[in-house]
Amino acid sequence: MSKTILASRLSRALASGLLLACAGHASAQSDGSGAQAASTADDEPKQLDTIVVQGDIVYRNRSEATAPTLSYDLEYFQRFEPLTVGDMLKRVPSVAFVSDVLEYDGARLRGLDPGYTQILINGKKVPGAGDDRSFFVDRIPAELVERIEIVRNGSANRSGDAIAGALNIVLRDAYEFDGKYVRAGAMHFDDGEWKGTYGGVASGEVGGGRLLGGFNVQGRYNPKQKKSVRFEEPAGDFVNREDQTDVRDGTDYSANASYTRDIGNGRLSLSGLYVMTDRTQTEHSIEYNTPTGDSRDNLLSVNEQVVEIDQDTLTFAANYKFDMLGGRTDLDFGYSDFKDETVDTEEQTEYDDEETPPAFDAAEGTRILTDTDDSELTFSFSHERDLSASSKIEFGVDYTAKDREVDLRTSEVEGEEEGEPLPPYAEFERARSTIEERRVDPYLMFSGRRGGIAWEAGLRYETTEVDVSADDADDSNDYATLLPSAHLRWDVTANDRISFSVGRTVRRPDFNFVLPLTLEEEFEDNDFVGNPALDPETAWGIDIGYERRLGRRGIVGVNVFYRDVKDLIEVVNTGAPSATALGDFEDEVEDFLDENPGATPATPGYPVFDPDSFVYTARNVGNGHVYGIEFDASTPLSALGLPDTGVFVNYSWLDSSVDDAFGERRFNGQAHYVYNVGFIQDLPSLGAAFGASYRRQGDAFARLLAEEVATSYGADLEVFVEKRFGDSFSVRLTGSNLLNASKDEVFNKFDNEADQLDRDFDEFELETEEAGPVYQLIARYSF
Repeated sequence: MSKTILASRLSRALASGLLLACAGHASAQSDGSGAQAASTADDEPKQLDTIVVQGDIVYRNRSEATAPTLSYDLEYFQRFEPLTVGDMLKRVPSVAFVSDVLEYDGARLRGLDPGYTQILINGKKVPGAGDDRSFFVDRIPAELVERIEIVRNGSANRSGDAIAGALNIVLRDAYEFDGKYVRAGAMHFDDGEWKGTYGGVASGEVGGGRLLGGFNVQGRYNPKQKKSVRFEEPAGDFVNREDQTDVRDGTDYSANASYTRDIGNGRLSLSGLYVMTDRTQTEHSIEYNTPTGDSRDNLLSVNEQVVEIDQDTLTFAANYKFDMLGGRTDLDFGYSDFKDETVDTEEQTEYDDEETPPAFDAAEGTRILTDTDDSELTFSFSHERDLSASSKIEFGVDYTAKDREVDLRTSEVEGEEEGEPLPPYAEFERARSTIEERRVDPYLMFSGRRGGIAWEAGLRYETTEVDVSADDADDSNDYATLLPSAHLRWDVTANDRISFSVGRTVRRPDFNFVLPLTLEEEFEDNDFVGNPALDPETAWGIDIGYERRLGRRGIVGVNVFYRDVKDLIEVVNTGAPSATALGDFEDEVEDFLDENPGATPATPGYPVFDPDSFVYTARNVGNGHVYGIEFDASTPLSALGLPDTGVFVNYSWLDSSVDDAFGERRFNGQAHYVYNVGFIQDLPSLGAAFGASYRRQGDAFARLLAEEVATSYGADLEVFVEKRFGDSFSVRLTGSNLLNASKDEVFNKFDNEADQLDRDFDEFELETEEAGPVYQLIARYSF
């Protein structure tokens, strides 16, 4: 995409946001539970120059939400200069990633699949590209964020799609901030590439209210080296080796603005956010028939894959909170739209190594065009009023209309001669699918406080109607789920707090599981057919926590959690033979008849149909359990006479159990543990600071039909050095991935379920991926 088009889109987004006086924050302030609460008119906005020049080390907040919530301001992360929300989340408890090295996209709260974690922006759900309903958190620049909240269990006034919990990304709000600043910087990568970044934020009084606007342009780049070695089976004979370079190169553009104004006896907040990603992923792979060396005599194949990605995310919200009938009424409207246009071109040349040097064998190419449009329209009404001096009632209803359309076009071509261009991609097979969901979710919630005890209890009733269509096939489903929840927070002393939380949550089926499509050879030789009748998974969850304040600014906490998951969605065998099995049998019969003209099924030796691959589908089967312990602490070392030294540590031990067709395992992709330790040393007399952060997560294992993969990561070390100049200017140098972190995977591959049970391998693969250090220099100036 040309820079002119990019600039035009960004300008239109900014202009629209300012004209509509919208963006950043859906309301004046989030209360930590995803519900919204207005600030009082006497609140003083925070000065933006304190973000530019941090005079103090910032620690985790102590949330006053009744639901179990951890809250981290942007300043908690900022000295390590996170690029995205994903970079921020890798420093908080229980968030793991199973992504490529230096990619922090699908957040896995408590190690569970991203689809189990509810991602909110300003308390609202946002659509994403993932078939598992997940939203990639690396889409949101860190510079737009006010704080990150981890909401560990569900509440009646928030959507129940949060079995693992919810991550609420609270963007900067016009009413909360005052001032303006600009930032600019550059990043250097280990292959010599440079990328720039720049942006700015401004906030002030406009037209009787407060307006905040900001923009951010972020260069994105990630060069990696990969190597795969394949064997017939573990400790078996060598098959081949693949060397690969993988480069992610692009730019993220974002703009936000927000306007807040008191009108009548209430407060109006308009908000919006626009993020555009322009990215190219380039992979170059060469296969050899030798474990070492790159001689032309050992060449098996050359593969080039280029994926061009163009994504746009737009959100708009309007909120008006006002006094009515002796209580407080909240009207909220939201619209979110995610568009993804991807061109994926893969071309491969294969060689026959029975000759020396290997002779040209075949050339082929595949181009896949994917257009995804996922939009959500929401409307919410709620009313809160006092029941007594110490208790309140809140009731309301949330309406959501989701429309998701996917247009998939595929073209395959073949070449005749080595070195000649492949034919043009002219003929495309087309597949279209649509999903429409309509939800009406009423709720009732009671809350109160007496002495040091705060409590909350409520019921939420979520009703869902789903209409799906694909390849001219239509189907529908509807289901309803009652979600009770209760929370208790006891301030035993001014420093000690105990919390207890219980609630029921859901996970709706993946989009690709409910489409009435048959996908041939989706799992090796096995086919997959969607099941529109799937119901959601549900889970009862308990969280028990203890938190202690350390001095004036420090805090330490420990939390124990448990989830009992029902109606797990797993891939199961329908018993019907796959298209491959039917085709193989037809070929076998044809060969037999060629050799035995006139033969019938009664003829001795006539082939007997005994399929070894089948059609699979998704069904609600079995139960699962998830449990763990989460610990976090952040505190200055004042007790040791080091008030300008801050230390940070969090450790989460995670485990689970689920039964599938092959036995017991953990939930797929769940790391055994994840931890982060770090420190910041402030040097007030020099106007400087430095610090380091070290992160590690445990091994993860996933078992799917015909494939099993074990994943392990190396450690990630980050450091920063900062110099402040007065109250308006700061310069910060950071280094990340200083240990050259690697991702190592072990793949067990099989042809079918029977071979997987018998451990009859199709292939055994060892893959390693590595990326080098990244250095970033950022300057900020407030004015």
